[in-house]
Amino acid sequence: MAQADEARRLQVNGIVQGVGFRPFVYQLAARYGLKGEVANTSAGVSIHIEGPVESLLSFEKDLTETPPPLAHIVEVKSQTQALQHFADFRIAPSRGEAVMATLISPDVAVCDDCLREMFDPRDRRFGYPFINCTNCGPRYTIIDDIPYDRPKTSMRHFAMCALCRAEYDDPLNRRFHAQPNACPVCGPQVGLLDGRRREIRTPDPIKAAADLIRQGRILAVKGLGGYHLAADAGNSEAVARLRQRKLREEKPFAVMSPDLAAIRGYAVVAREEEALLSGIQRPIVLLKKVHPSPLAEEVAPRNQYIGAMLPYTPLHHLLLRQGFPALVMTSGNRSEEPIAIDNQDAFERLADIADAFLVHDRDIYLRSDDSVVRRAAGATRFLRRSRGYVPVPVFLRQALPPILACGAELKSTVCITRADQAFISQHIGDLENLPTYEFFRQTIGHMQRILDVQPGIIACDQHPDYLSTRWADEQKDLPKVRVQHHHAHVVSCMAEHRLEGTVIGLSCDGTGYGSDGTVWGGEVLIADAAGFERAAHLAYVPMPGGAAAIREPWRMAVSYLDDAYGEGFDGLDLPVLREVGSEKANVIRAMIAKRINSPLTSSLGRLFDGVAAIAGLRSRVSYEGQAAMELEMAARADAVDLYEYGVDGDGPWRVLPAPIVRGVVADVRNECPVSMISVKFHNTVIALLADLCERVRRAHGLTRVVLSGGVFQNARLLAGLIPALEARGFEVFAHRLVPTNDGGIALGQAVVAAALSK
Repeated sequence: MAQADEARRLQVNGIVQGVGFRPFVYQLAARYGLKGEVANTSAGVSIHIEGPVESLLSFEKDLTETPPPLAHIVEVKSQTQALQHFADFRIAPSRGEAVMATLISPDVAVCDDCLREMFDPRDRRFGYPFINCTNCGPRYTIIDDIPYDRPKTSMRHFAMCALCRAEYDDPLNRRFHAQPNACPVCGPQVGLLDGRRREIRTPDPIKAAADLIRQGRILAVKGLGGYHLAADAGNSEAVARLRQRKLREEKPFAVMSPDLAAIRGYAVVAREEEALLSGIQRPIVLLKKVHPSPLAEEVAPRNQYIGAMLPYTPLHHLLLRQGFPALVMTSGNRSEEPIAIDNQDAFERLADIADAFLVHDRDIYLRSDDSVVRRAAGATRFLRRSRGYVPVPVFLRQALPPILACGAELKSTVCITRADQAFISQHIGDLENLPTYEFFRQTIGHMQRILDVQPGIIACDQHPDYLSTRWADEQKDLPKVRVQHHHAHVVSCMAEHRLEGTVIGLSCDGTGYGSDGTVWGGEVLIADAAGFERAAHLAYVPMPGGAAAIREPWRMAVSYLDDAYGEGFDGLDLPVLREVGSEKANVIRAMIAKRINSPLTSSLGRLFDGVAAIAGLRSRVSYEGQAAMELEMAARADAVDLYEYGVDGDGPWRVLPAPIVRGVVADVRNECPVSMISVKFHNTVIALLADLCERVRRAHGLTRVVLSGGVFQNARLLAGLIPALEARGFEVFAHRLVPTNDGGIALGQAVVAAALSK
């Protein structure tokens, strides 16, 4: 007896648009002989399906268990419907709905199928630098609104030719409804211009661009989320010239290589790092250098690591196939400014940096820097979460009201919550100039539009002078929640691990506005989402010159030495003091004594800086965190020795840096290798943090420890502290989904604001 037909409506939410989901549904329905329709909506994908019950059940099972590679299903809602007696199964036009709940796919690397076609002389897309399909290519950076259809992307300016339209309309084709679908006849084109914006006439602009790079020229190359500045990574003069023009004295450049074999020529690549490099996100991966290296020393001076990535756009592949083992591919900007995305803007801002411009005419709607990751303590850790990962949300333990969190100042991101999803923006940069501030405002507007979220609450940092806080204050029609910086750090890690209740929070960084108006940064908190108590911290020392002490770690060295030796300071004979000179040192000591422009700090990041300077590593830096990074890299010896440290007080405890500093000074005087000084200092920090957690557990019975803040970018510290705490019976949580630095702080602000709003 034939089984009676039934009908169901399935609402699929998640990353299900622009990833080949509708043709997948179409083919699945054909496999089971089902009828109905599928359509993109502003809420995701809607499916009406009719047929025998057994076939419907099989369809639903395969729908959730075998989706397309780029799809990410969050939820499938199923409802019984009245039969509409469809004659077949069809893909219906997209339709809007009141709630925009769909998730947009990030930009992803070009797939192997497209690459095979691009390098096949018999294929009509041979050598075409904008080849793509539903499994790859641009998404987030070309979207202006949702539903994700061609008229709402920057591809709306390109009418498909007959062949491309046939692919686009064929449910069995890999390019069915691939919104950026194009070919050399109908799609975007690439061109080469000189520094005066004059076209360089050539039948092959990419080959001509490669020839210029081989000659030592610097090229501005328009990519997926913005411009890169490209140079031959093996040409010392070219890389040095790029540094000079870009005003980037020492901060490492990222490089791009054609394949893993080329990367292995200058870096150690473990299996996990190979998977990261080859993944569809194509981040920059920090890798240990090999020696000798074919790369110019100027690529990453005084650094044991190199940031490497593989090509992720067709244009990159075509450029790298011109015979380069590695190209410098650094952000197309002046230092501290956002990357250029618009051709006109690139010509204006990069004219005195680039010798030529490899451009194209597909607009980028929203800039997105390359993501940066590293392997540390057995997991992948973000240093910068941007292209390839944004806008995939962090899924929260429970639904929150719509909140906009404005982040901090350095490594700025913003966060918008929608139900149980927290959408963290791409990397915005340091909010210290007008162009970055404009990008910050643009990002907020873009995210609100594509997520269809109108926040009811704004969360921001307590620091009154942050541009993000000032922007929040200007929004007069919404309530504000000011969140303490280090509390937000701890809660951001709690949020990504979906933790509830109270934890021990180790929140350690370089700078953060404290509740008492001082500069915090070496904090042990007893925290939950709604509040915190300061259980312990590094004892305060002055920061002579304020922000100048960050740029010139010798100032922190003088401050810590003055704290440790007092009147005995004059008898010290150390390399850092000889370099600075007694006159400068005495001026700094006078500033400290009279509290002139010398705010107090409990920052662990500043202690790293001070020790690096005392050990003779770095008295001045050219970028944030440089001294601490070089101190970490100097730790090459294996030893269990550590320096003495003191803890006093009973609420909160204070860690006294003076004994540590005196131990470092003794080793410097005894000509102990810097490698050993660094190891002992790292061991000391690990021991004292574990000791403080033990004290908190005895007093409060807490056994969960959360690690957050920029100091925990230090791989040696993280790899030592986690097992040290676990050996004592603690459960330890560190960041994996968002950066531990200020790039992840907006997530914590949002969750704190939600807790306080209750």
